[in-house]
Amino acid sequence: MLVTGAEGFLGRALVRLLEPSAQRVIALDTCEPEPSAEQTRVTKVGCDITDRVELERVFREHDLGKVAHLAAILPTAAQRDPVRATAVNLDGSLNLLELAQQFGVTRFGFGSSLSIYGSCSPDHIISETHRAAPEDVYGAAKLYVEQLGNAFADSGGPQFVSLRIGRVVGAGARSKTSAWRSEIFELLRTDRPANITLPYVGAERILLLHVDDAAGALMTLLEAPRPAHRIYNAPCKSWVVNDLKLQLESLNPNLRVTLGDAYAKGNPRLLDCSRFQNEFGFANVMLAEKLRQAASQS
Repeated sequence: MLVTGAEGFLGRALVRLLEPSAQRVIALDTCEPEPSAEQTRVTKVGCDITDRVELERVFREHDLGKVAHLAAILPTAAQRDPVRATAVNLDGSLNLLELAQQFGVTRFGFGSSLSIYGSCSPDHIISETHRAAPEDVYGAAKLYVEQLGNAFADSGGPQFVSLRIGRVVGAGARSKTSAWRSEIFELLRTDRPANITLPYVGAERILLLHVDDAAGALMTLLEAPRPAHRIYNAPCKSWVVNDLKLQLESLNPNLRVTLGDAYAKGNPRLLDCSRFQNEFGFANVMLAEKLRQAASQS
């Protein structure tokens, strides 16, 4: 199993989930791995997916039955540097799909995004059949890679399956632009006054998914005998921002949550994820319970 973007937030969670399994995991990212004497079934490899020659070497040196493609330039960085974003999110993905076909990969799992749908009315529940209308280069790239994956699958390439994911939260995200995604867990343990800034207005809805559940959903798609569909909405929870604020402050009296003036532009507010849940019987732990668990560890 090859995992790209293995040092990213979701990549690390997926690798942790795969590590106890009997299969060999090739954890690929641009940074060179640090030497380790620890014996595991995870092999860390430094490689840029835009480098076709080096990427082909990885495929030649390892017997890769499946690929989990999570490497990407994220939305804020993609808007700042669309050239680099295009190279990684489009050209790098094409390299992976071509090599996966060439080397007989059987399943190609893609970490996609709900930003594919673009902005939707607050009361509209979005299913996989809803029209795609991405509003930035990140969402547009995700949609194009899905189209590429379908084309390769139709022409004899690996089975392609895409998981459209909402805002991923949990401790350890290391995000500079959306620090709140980790702070809502990490600062629940504080024993001194602390503040979290949620950038959205209180009445706004946002679709959230804990990183462990996102990783579990991806592993489900990678290991399913044969998924019935190629596109799935991830099992996200729609939160009213003000409800999230009240929940956090009730769990730790040292915590104060400040709200901003932003709206969930470029993303839906309500999601139909029944396709995934009904087919696989997947039950993620409620985010409210995960928050309570994080607070109880303080």
